[in-house]
Amino acid sequence: MRALPLATTALAAALLLTACSDDDGGDTTGAEKKKGGSACAIGEMTVTAGPANAAPAAGDTGNVPVTITNKSGAACTLDGLPGVRFETGDATIEVAADQAASAAKSTLAKDADTSFTITYVRGEAGADDSLAVKSVKFGLPGSSETDGFEWSYGDVALKDGKPDASFSGFQRTGD
Repeated sequence: MRALPLATTALAAALLLTACSDDDGGDTTGAEKKKGGSACAIGEMTVTAGPANAAPAAGDTGNVPVTITNKSGAACTLDGLPGVRFETGDATIEVAADQAASAAKSTLAKDADTSFTITYVRGEAGADDSLAVKSVKFGLPGSSETDGFEWSYGDVALKDGKPDASFSGFQRTGD
């Protein structure tokens, strides 16, 4: 006779625990969004490229930092790496992530900054083993929007037919 009330109590406890679950079934309008769970969108960011440590001559290495500032009304999440492409006017070429780039998940608070750096080897203008880059386009993880800037740092060397360039993961700037 005691088994029925005990089974009923166990079932009620299991249902109560299920009802208190943190799993929102993928709904980002609930608790996850309040914690900054929505993906950062490039349209809600201010983007600044530079100042660059430009490569002065063919064979030299240069760096171009790209800083994004969250100007949306709330925190957002960066979960992965940016996507970076060089554009020549005739072609769009993907740039590879640096081997040491970390795709960590982080929250970008309102008005906070983060950055990534494009590192490249300068090519000789007009050479067969150089890419005449005109602009750079990039996007944030989880968003299909892109932003970009004009490339004024000379041709980029090619290595095995690909740009001799890479980009870092996001790095916090300031405090």
